[in-house]
Amino acid sequence: MVRTKSLTVYPISMIERYSIHASAAQLMERFQISEPLGYKPRYNAAPTQLLPVITHESTEGFSFFYWGSAPQWAKNRTLAERIINTRAELIQDKPIFKKSLMRSRCIIPADGFYAWKKVGKKTSIPWRFVLKSKKIASFAGIWEEYEDSEGQAYHTFTIITVVANETVSPVTERMPVIFSRKEEEVWLSKESTFETLYGLLKPSEKNDLEGYTVSHGINSPTSESPLLIVPTPATDQFGNLTLFD
Repeated sequence: MVRTKSLTVYPISMIERYSIHASAAQLMERFQISEPLGYKPRYNAAPTQLLPVITHESTEGFSFFYWGSAPQWAKNRTLAERIINTRAELIQDKPIFKKSLMRSRCIIPADGFYAWKKVGKKTSIPWRFVLKSKKIASFAGIWEEYEDSEGQAYHTFTIITVVANETVSPVTERMPVIFSRKEEEVWLSKESTFETLYGLLKPSEKNDLEGYTVSHGINSPTSESPLLIVPTPATDQFGNLTLFD
């Protein structure tokens, strides 16, 4: 819990939304991949959606995996039960995560992520964080394959998070691992050792990122509009302007 003057702030620790609204041509150039058929920009990428990733087993193009769980599996399950984030600290401590790190790594193309600054029991303010360079980035991830009762295979991914840096921590206590191009190459290399890979799981430098408040429209996972990434004055859930931004 973080205290600021007379206001008590309750950080929310999950990364539940991000954006990737670059064009297909921009992604082809940035990641040196083949044309990403089926890709569409997302201003509000949310759990259970089918989203693009690049796996270390198939670096020449996008794979489309469900974030956290397939929609039909998400019914009657709370968000906490869906595996949308994996804490980096667990990877070192739990053998199952070590195995996943070596067997099924991926990067998640992104140009920003969202977090909610909770400023009271009923008030939270959405923020968006981006690279100051405004360039396309990627998050560290791991993926898994499942089969349903009928033998149908599904692929899911989770975003690896670390303790937030000084830019992000006033809003939330966790942030995605954001890679540079060089780090992406190491993460996707089949030759990388566990020690090398784990060493990449660290917060971005505070000066690499900037954040700003956005519309409460981002709260709904079905919202999808360029307006969601536009800087918006901080308001409460009723649309009233607030000083706590």
